[in-house]
Amino acid sequence: MKGYSAFSLIRNALQGHRHWQPLWRNPEPKRSYDVVIIGAGGHGLATAYYLASKHGIRNVAVLEKGYLGGGNSGRNTQVTRSNYFWPQSAAFFDHSLKLYEGLGLDLNFNIMFSQRGVLTVAHSQHEIEMMRRWTNALQINRVDSELLTPAEIRQIEPLINLHSRFPVVGGYIQRRAGISRHDAVVWGFARAASALGVDIIQQCEVTGLDITDGAVTGVQTNRGDIDAGKVCIAVAGNTSMLAAMAGFRVPIVSMALQAMVSEPVKPCLNTMLGSTTIHMYVSQSDRGEIVLGGGADAYPSYAQRGGIPIVEENVAAVLELLPAFSSLRLMRQWAGINDITPDTTPIMGSTPVRNLYISGGWGTGGYKAIPAGGDTMAYTIANDEPHALIRDFGLDRFERGALIDEGAASGVAH
Repeated sequence: MKGYSAFSLIRNALQGHRHWQPLWRNPEPKRSYDVVIIGAGGHGLATAYYLASKHGIRNVAVLEKGYLGGGNSGRNTQVTRSNYFWPQSAAFFDHSLKLYEGLGLDLNFNIMFSQRGVLTVAHSQHEIEMMRRWTNALQINRVDSELLTPAEIRQIEPLINLHSRFPVVGGYIQRRAGISRHDAVVWGFARAASALGVDIIQQCEVTGLDITDGAVTGVQTNRGDIDAGKVCIAVAGNTSMLAAMAGFRVPIVSMALQAMVSEPVKPCLNTMLGSTTIHMYVSQSDRGEIVLGGGADAYPSYAQRGGIPIVEENVAAVLELLPAFSSLRLMRQWAGINDITPDTTPIMGSTPVRNLYISGGWGTGGYKAIPAGGDTMAYTIANDEPHALIRDFGLDRFERGALIDEGAASGVAH
């Protein structure tokens, strides 16, 4: 794999950009692999990359029924933060944020990571006291966070309306948080994994799992059967369907979560701004689009299209805080499939079937968790024991009642 650099950019520009290498190989599936990962989204590709780069396991296939990154990895709002309440969540997501901070250099791929901060506003004294508690917990967990007054919020975001129907009485910010380019993260992991020998196989749908004496031995696909020493499920909203193929159930409900963007404008929004009361979050992309979102649809669904009522609710909520955006036109909207667990914490680790692993139930936290999810799952698969950061995220916690309730950390209710 040739490295990217300013010199290579200039050289290829002078040659009409005709000699760039393909980002990744497109091989035919082999008869067997040491590890098969189902799902070529961010988590599947990151797991494959870390298996190859950290653990030397390179006989790995990543199977994708559609095209690479065509699921939730390409249908999100690009936010990266670690302001979670519980120690287990804070440690995991801060590990992910730290990996994001060096990911561009690690992958030799510009992921356009912009640490502009995530700012959440409060509209009542009760809410600001809850934020004070949250901020203290974050600082105890060694995650940066600070409370802000309305005047400080105005200084950061001059366009905000502090005196709407829901007056802003304060807020808190994590300054290390920010946004990155979701496609670049997926492409960067795919390119780096492929260069290490990982086979990324698109248009390869898994139709069944081969299980013998309680252990997985391979996968059945529309391109033939593949033997596997170990299998990892990393398919976001379709986790329940793959688990059913293996003969067990997971406590996951899947529903659409919509987002949308406006036409591009000059830089005018400095952070990712959110409000749990007004039920919205908004940021500005590097291309100038205003990216906005809110709550998930109120019913289970696998449809990646959403509906007009949620669009209307999200727009109305954003205009409550940022009325200057009322003259903008929406350019497009989309929906990802949220796989939500009862405690809004992911399910990671082993399953009742030996040598079968799962990384799912990410809800709204999947994108921000991609590097740490891949790093910890690779360790878990390679060593057949959970990484310390995900030891409490196992499927067995629902039997033990050891839930990690991170519902509030979603930013808005889901």
